[in-house]
Amino acid sequence: MLPILYQDDHLVAIHKPSGLLVHRTALDWYERRFALQMLRDQLGRRVYPVHRLDKGTSGILLFALDQSMGRAMSMAFEEGRVQKRYWAIVRGWPAEIGEVDHALSRRVDDLEWLGESVEGGPQPAQTRYRRLATVELPYCVDKYPTSRYALVQLDPLTGRRHQIRRHLKHLSHPIIGDATYGKGRHNRLFEQLYGQSRLLLAGVGLRFRHPLSGEWLNIEAEPADGFAEVVQALGWQHCWPQRQFDWHQG
Repeated sequence: MLPILYQDDHLVAIHKPSGLLVHRTALDWYERRFALQMLRDQLGRRVYPVHRLDKGTSGILLFALDQSMGRAMSMAFEEGRVQKRYWAIVRGWPAEIGEVDHALSRRVDDLEWLGESVEGGPQPAQTRYRRLATVELPYCVDKYPTSRYALVQLDPLTGRRHQIRRHLKHLSHPIIGDATYGKGRHNRLFEQLYGQSRLLLAGVGLRFRHPLSGEWLNIEAEPADGFAEVVQALGWQHCWPQRQFDWHQG
């Protein structure tokens, strides 16, 4: 059963575990389990995905319960009217607060596989971040006798493919567990110490106006599915109560 975080007559939000695809994709043709199918069977009705999370990312995933709401929410995501918040555990200690403004080239996705024409070239991309906690572990991974890691809160202002993962790599603070944009030696250390090889990126908040009522919805989810165990092991569990409730009111 997928944990349901919010549900009304038009929308439902679940807590997607790491390793689960949102829907069937040509890029992972061998997979047989998908959030779309599982939620449809769980609710006994059709559901419509309005955004996506990478397979390795856990956290809040929103679906519409009818096509018109699906179109409205998809447009809200596309136009930047949905505020999104993530947590990530990264290599090194980034600045306490900052914003990455770094254009990203288009990455191949289902549209290319299906033969649909898509725009090429770099696309504008911005991500705000805040460092929540740090730790220094007594392990030599690179050229230093110890290794530093941080818990970071991220608010992507645009929605490019793999944006957060690529922006953190651009900062030289890649996410632990990221096999594509990360560092294998640090990934292996976390697997050895904490038994976690998953991508340590989690969607912890969505905020938007309900298309019908116009009221603000704040949907929040504490990290789980292995992420929480690492947070606990590193002594960062105190960050959760203070990390929310500071959404921009724009």
